[in-house]
Amino acid sequence: MISNIKSPTQLSVHDFFYDLPEELIAQEPTEPRDHSRLMVVDRESGSIDDKNFYDIIDYLEAGDVLVINDSKVIPARIFGEKEGTGAPIEVVLLRRHGSDLWEVLTRPGKKTKVGTTIIFGDSLRAHVEEVIEGGNRMLRFEYDKTKEDFFSIIDRLGMMPLPPYITKPLEDKDRYQTVYANERGSAAAPTAGLHFTKELLEKIKEKGVKIAPVMLHVGLGTFRPVKVEKIAEHTMHSEFITVTKESADIINEARKNGGRIIAVGTTSCRTLESASDENGIVHPTCDDTKIFIYPGYKFKATDALITNFHLPESTLIMLVSALASRELVMDAYASAVEKKYRFFSFGDAMFIK
Repeated sequence: MISNIKSPTQLSVHDFFYDLPEELIAQEPTEPRDHSRLMVVDRESGSIDDKNFYDIIDYLEAGDVLVINDSKVIPARIFGEKEGTGAPIEVVLLRRHGSDLWEVLTRPGKKTKVGTTIIFGDSLRAHVEEVIEGGNRMLRFEYDKTKEDFFSIIDRLGMMPLPPYITKPLEDKDRYQTVYANERGSAAAPTAGLHFTKELLEKIKEKGVKIAPVMLHVGLGTFRPVKVEKIAEHTMHSEFITVTKESADIINEARKNGGRIIAVGTTSCRTLESASDENGIVHPTCDDTKIFIYPGYKFKATDALITNFHLPESTLIMLVSALASRELVMDAYASAVEKKYRFFSFGDAMFIK
């Protein structure tokens, strides 16, 4: 076991580094979804067990609640050309700010100054209205609303914005989507949920486990590296969350009755913690969150976590280390590398209980 325990203020980004052979980065999802591997990490005993994801049902009990993020990934990469010159421009939709106003990432940025018009085939065009902090652009889209809505056009023109470490083309774009995806708006998948099938969820419900959907639209900031040495100085990107009264009631009732609140993914966890008060009561919420969870954080609403294996030195591995301790998590990751688990978005899963 790793013994060099540090206080939160002492932690640096390098404390969350591990060596990962490139061949362990999953390039395609496991079929069927629930046949990925599952590492079960017990926070009390420190034990690490190797299972299959469909075994998750054995670790759930009647009265527990699974909190799922039902955000739906949109095919947010669209390719156009600059009006007048025909120069190719790639646009990645990041966040909706109004019916037709979007915050986007553009490549190459130098070709998309304020006033630039970008044309996407015959049905869509956009005007650069503003360059904002970080170099992102605000685009105002134009299209014939009598013929087609915006998301229908994007479904037709766009590609799934797969993370840069996935180099193999995705044959079925629904595989970068959870089976319960509902609210369109994410630029990346809440990947812990990719392991669930509809059949597995039905079996879980039959066991007496409740399902509480929440929503966090995942931005590409999820993949941005931490650029400061001391992690306490890192500023999280903003993301939009929603918790309905119905889901809040399900969670609060379960907690009152002694059930566990199990977050499916770091996005569900961050949503839960953002919507909770100091007593662990979850409130209906429709707001932005910039919550950054790292070791030293006191969890208010999350009792357990289902998650994937995350990038070294990422905010995601820091969140996981806040729940299970950095030392135990780094041991678990070392074990996963040794046992050739599959890593990142299409990789295997971990259950921290």
